[in-house]
Amino acid sequence: MLKDGKSFVLETALKAGPQPQKLTILIMVIIVAGMSQGMLLPLLTILLDRSGVSTDANGLNAAALYIGIFSTMFFIEKPVRRFGYKPVIMVGMGLVILANCLFPAWQQIGFWFVLRLLVGIGDSALHYATQLWIVTSSPKEHRGRNITLYGMAYGIGFSLGPIGITLLKVGIWGPFLTTSLFFLLILLLLTKLKNERPERGERAEAVHKRASKVAAMAWFPLITSLLYGYMEASMNSNFPLYGLRIGLSEPNIGVLLPVMGVGSLIMQLPLGIWSDRIGRKKILITSGLIGALAFFCIPFAGTKLWLIGLLFVIAGGMVGSFFSLGLAYAADILPRHLLPTANVLASIQYSVGSIAGPLIGGTVIRYSSAASIFYMLSFIYILFALSGLLFRRETMSST
Repeated sequence: MLKDGKSFVLETALKAGPQPQKLTILIMVIIVAGMSQGMLLPLLTILLDRSGVSTDANGLNAAALYIGIFSTMFFIEKPVRRFGYKPVIMVGMGLVILANCLFPAWQQIGFWFVLRLLVGIGDSALHYATQLWIVTSSPKEHRGRNITLYGMAYGIGFSLGPIGITLLKVGIWGPFLTTSLFFLLILLLLTKLKNERPERGERAEAVHKRASKVAAMAWFPLITSLLYGYMEASMNSNFPLYGLRIGLSEPNIGVLLPVMGVGSLIMQLPLGIWSDRIGRKKILITSGLIGALAFFCIPFAGTKLWLIGLLFVIAGGMVGSFFSLGLAYAADILPRHLLPTANVLASIQYSVGSIAGPLIGGTVIRYSSAASIFYMLSFIYILFALSGLLFRRETMSST
């Protein structure tokens, strides 16, 4: 059933935009990248815990992935402009493959920290180049559909990733080598694509000038990446604390967390299509308000699992597409030669949000109440919707 559904989604979304073969291969890159990240996060934590590593050291080791992602954003734009999308994606995949092959070779926490940095750099490079390639090669009327397909692909891959943990029964090499094999197969397909580069402006500009222009012209679309990173990291880190404090069992918490991702997967494509038809600003404001209402209602659901799950589906469905829709909206507004800079700023803001979410959530839980994490999320999404009413930038990009 899943296979049939994915086929329908791909066939529907690939009718327009980039050449079907190119978009199909790029989507496959993201599915495998999502599978890798979805597997590595819990797998490495489990293996380190088995070896007796403390929980705080385990958490610090996991942060290496996000450090790698964050640091990459300060230099990735230049190689993409110089060499094109394809080489950057291939190098990123190569780094992830290398790290996957080395993880089981030496189970030492310091060594794994370095390997996780490499995975973060590789993932960041291939995601940046892939999403930018899709955005820049999609016509405006199908841009929302195509970039939300990117988000769906990552969500599907990330959801399937943890299944790889079951391969530990064949030995520690099983999960890592299987993931590397998937990457190698996609890498072979990627070699068939013709390389492309981002458009250049009429004259070269300093990075800070391009960044200032992007921030001035597209501040509202770019806020979405900050909010998405904050929401995702806050829910993954703080909801388990909330659940335990209100009396939910650990298995129930483990079941509820993926439900938000299910809502996001269900609504990614419809929101993308609607944004193409009625405008991305209207969709973002409406989604933000509905998401804010859903988050606000969660504490009133008590311990009713079905009601919490329903609210999670609504909240995830509404705000789970924020990153991809924000990129599509920025692409509508900005000249094409500024899109690489916009993607860099979006990725930096996502990383900042991912770091801030658990810290702010943990603080409000400690000094206020567990329910405060949802009131905080509701408040920031209402602020986002109100700020959208002040945003009046006209479309300037060529389509």
